[in-house]
Amino acid sequence: MIKKIQIFVNPVDYKNNTLEKIVALNIKISENRIKHVQILKYSIDARKPDVKIVLQLQVYIDEYPELQEDEFQFPTNVKNKGNVVIVGMGPAGMFAALRLLINGIKPIILEQGKNISERKKDIAQMYKTNIVDEFSNYCFGEGGAGAFSDGKLYTRSQKKGDFKWFLNILCKAGASQNILINSHPHIGSDKLLSIIKNIRNWIIDSGGEVYYSAKVTDLIIENGVCKGVEVNNRDKIYADATILATGHSSRQVYDMLIRRGIFIEPKAFAMGVRIEHSQHLINYMQYHGEKYLKYLPPAEYRIVEQVENRGVYSFCMCPGGTIVPSMVKQHTIVVNGMSASKRNSAYANSGFVVEIRPEDVAKCCSAVDMLKYQHDIEHMAYKAVNDGLKAPAQRIVDFINNKYSVTLPKSSYIPGIVSSPVHEWLLTTISYKLKSAFLKIQNKMPLFINENAIMLGVESRTSSPVRITRNKNFEHVQIKKLYPCGEGAGYSGGISSAALDGINIADTIVASAF
Repeated sequence: MIKKIQIFVNPVDYKNNTLEKIVALNIKISENRIKHVQILKYSIDARKPDVKIVLQLQVYIDEYPELQEDEFQFPTNVKNKGNVVIVGMGPAGMFAALRLLINGIKPIILEQGKNISERKKDIAQMYKTNIVDEFSNYCFGEGGAGAFSDGKLYTRSQKKGDFKWFLNILCKAGASQNILINSHPHIGSDKLLSIIKNIRNWIIDSGGEVYYSAKVTDLIIENGVCKGVEVNNRDKIYADATILATGHSSRQVYDMLIRRGIFIEPKAFAMGVRIEHSQHLINYMQYHGEKYLKYLPPAEYRIVEQVENRGVYSFCMCPGGTIVPSMVKQHTIVVNGMSASKRNSAYANSGFVVEIRPEDVAKCCSAVDMLKYQHDIEHMAYKAVNDGLKAPAQRIVDFINNKYSVTLPKSSYIPGIVSSPVHEWLLTTISYKLKSAFLKIQNKMPLFINENAIMLGVESRTSSPVRITRNKNFEHVQIKKLYPCGEGAGYSGGISSAALDGINIADTIVASAF
């Protein structure tokens, strides 16, 4: 007999007993009758001091589960099939390529950055020299920005694509099976590197092509149809369709489209700071004291406030994580967060950002205005310190009270932080809303706003400030066979939603048979 149940388990009991014993006591049968327990969903209910682990289970009583065949096989060769150029090798590009392959279509991936191994070396070199390689950094290169972002897979877009297929592919590539069951799944930046290599090898072994240091400098457009791309100002690659999956930081792609008169539009995005606390403090707050701390994983939080009809919220929260330099241009400062799979850093960090709408930037706002607005604030953060990769920082309590922080606590940000009056140089449209939100939080969560809580500037790459407009068939509104995709196109925000967008576009291309 197979039975599906939901149970609520004390963290101490969950840690000290087998799942079979817990289930047997819960459904009141002999433990030896339980042949297998499959966890379908795992979450933590910490709304009350009596914290519970919530499990949705499939229990096999008096019988064993049947062995499942591997349903995720890739073809061995698609070299003689139609081809699709994919610009960018982040989550959107990679998963579009995989989906095309299983349908017999050859992907040709063009990545302006380097492969993941070389990219890792360039990031290490960046810390030594304080110089950003503009084509090989935390944002650009194989794996995209998602390769160094904890691998958070939580999304509200699960129903917008084949989310189960996406997760199973990641597991096949080396991710923990836990991502299939956790309510907020994550992989860990340390695990993502080998997973990305495995996906790349599948693409190549199946007949796809991958090129690095391949910067797309123009589109080949004939009679309103995209026929392919120009690479590095010289080589032309023709294709049956082109997927533009360049990520939210490829400014040169936006510039190329604007120059060519290809329509892109301004859109809302968010900017602010990255805040950092002691992870122990966050655990203590979220789990209501010390009682269960050693039995539970590092705690997360999610905060949403409204200030003058604008959302102010936490973004990309990294428990047990570190803050990293995420700029792609010299003389700018951009920060982001990441965590390793164990999430065992002493720090917790999160973006804390303000919704920015086009009308907040200019009366008759254009895509150019939005891009300039984003760049100008990143340059302000650099000028506030003017010292390589060092980031301007301020205690949150001082920011609220318009005070300079005479001293700063330690931070996970390796290049170093410098005390800066963020309240003076950050635009009022952002700083006022941040302060107002912090004051609201102080009333609800007094421990959250404390002397050792700090903010680093700026968190500006939450999503793209522009959209490469497309129609209901995912094609660009002006150019046929050109498919804007993922975060850079303005249609997703995060690893999962970007990957699902790539999958959906690949499926559309397959269905259209070119």
